[in-house]
Amino acid sequence: MSELDSELKTDIDIAQSVTLKPIREIAEAISLPEKYMKYYGENIAKISLDALRDLPDRDAKLVLVTAMTPTPAGEGKTTTSIGLTQALQKMGKNSIICIREPSLGPCFGIKGGAAGGGWSQVLPMEDINLHFTGDIHAMGAAHNLLSAMVDNHLQQRKEPLLDPKQTTWGRVVDMNDRALRNVVIGLGGAMQGVPRESGFDITVASEIMAIVCLATSISDLKKRLSRIIVGYTYEGEPVTAKDIKAQGAMTALLRDTIMPNLVQTIEGGPAFVHGGPFANIAHGCSSLLATKMGLKLGDIVITEAGFGSDLGAEKFMNIKCRMGGLEPDAVVIVATMRALRFHGGQKNYSEPDVAAVRKGVLNLQKHIENMRNYGVPAIVALNRFTNDDPAEVEIVHAACKESGAEIADSFIWAKGGEGGLELAEAVLKKAQEPGNFKHLYEVDDTIQDKIKAIATKIYGADGVNFTPQAEKSIAKLVEMGVDKVPVCIAKTPLSLSDDPTRQGRPEGFTITVRDVQISNGAGFAVALAGDIMKMPGLPKFPAAEKIDVDENGKISGLF
Repeated sequence: MSELDSELKTDIDIAQSVTLKPIREIAEAISLPEKYMKYYGENIAKISLDALRDLPDRDAKLVLVTAMTPTPAGEGKTTTSIGLTQALQKMGKNSIICIREPSLGPCFGIKGGAAGGGWSQVLPMEDINLHFTGDIHAMGAAHNLLSAMVDNHLQQRKEPLLDPKQTTWGRVVDMNDRALRNVVIGLGGAMQGVPRESGFDITVASEIMAIVCLATSISDLKKRLSRIIVGYTYEGEPVTAKDIKAQGAMTALLRDTIMPNLVQTIEGGPAFVHGGPFANIAHGCSSLLATKMGLKLGDIVITEAGFGSDLGAEKFMNIKCRMGGLEPDAVVIVATMRALRFHGGQKNYSEPDVAAVRKGVLNLQKHIENMRNYGVPAIVALNRFTNDDPAEVEIVHAACKESGAEIADSFIWAKGGEGGLELAEAVLKKAQEPGNFKHLYEVDDTIQDKIKAIATKIYGADGVNFTPQAEKSIAKLVEMGVDKVPVCIAKTPLSLSDDPTRQGRPEGFTITVRDVQISNGAGFAVALAGDIMKMPGLPKFPAAEKIDVDENGKISGLF
């Protein structure tokens, strides 16, 4: 593995060496009555939303974990979140973590799972990284149920009459599969449906995921589902899931899905894993319900948002916090030497390179500046690797000092909570500082101005270029009266710009928005920037090639 040494060399080896506590004990430790629990075996439970209604409020602190612009493999943001939570628990703090559920696409692709790593994991990691409680499958089923009902609506020529060429609701599958990006459906004759072009997104990019993550109750879930726009009539009028009469059945499929999942950290602390990915093509935060559940049960809640501060953190601040009435007390920015080398221009970023790190710190400094836009105190967590050069470490510490940011070295992969004590102390101190939380823009601003605010203040762009298609789409949203909403920009996670080849802290660039779509149920507009796609592909050597299971059902190769 990449971080500091351990006798056990892989995440799954470490995870399988641990004896889990019964989930009942985890709940008892945070005073969660058993009547709210729906068990999924001995080690996993869903928590009834009644707990949110019944449990008293408490003055809990909320800490967001984000990162600098990552390498394709990620920089250990989830691992840091878990290790920080474990460190706080070691210090006697009632700390709870709320993180996102893994998608099967990356598990079998290039990044691997999303249950943390080393001695900072959530368990049972095999279940969490694979089917878990079936949440993502249920979201896919609800999405595709609506797809089937839309095509039946077209076939039966029901009112309101959908225009096949303006039917926008496609299908989803929770796997990286580039061959499904563009498909033709309805072939084979008059009884096989209406022929039209369509396509698949990965399930976690579905509006259903965003709706589940932002809904506050079953009734709110149903209301949001009913607002989904599936296409337009021949006259250009929007057709919704309510018009298709699908919202009730979709809600039935998602009845349990909306309930947060309780599991445990590798050190036996409470963890909510519910909803969330990806922040490059969606809003990339775990569910609002899980976060609010954590704030009811813990004194300090650690949560994460996908990719760098330009993506997940921006959407956490401007979408999730706005809709949920949340105000974070501190932010942790995860940095690694490999990411710093990557942004300093080194191709083999696994090897020490002082000169590359010196250039790469410009990227980190931009992310520190980004957090100041929200008025939230920030700490840099340097996720340490075995081959970090002391000279490189010195450069990063000096750069953080120059930027006025506190930095703490983190050894949580190899040491678990013990390796995050320095970071935990810094977080506790920062979380007590007075904040001045603010959003980046007002929802009543024009869509163009909201996108420009994000592009110029967060990405560092000189401006935004809107294609004719984007301008046409924005005009349509204004005409429909659905433009006074937050904006979710879908762009590459590998650069602050919309060009994945521009590392570091690029200057003198503009962002190109090629289209803007409305996620009417979720309550935000999605701006597609650059060449970003909502269906990833597998790499040349996918992680799936190394995953196996023996005759006893023991899984290997999962990380």
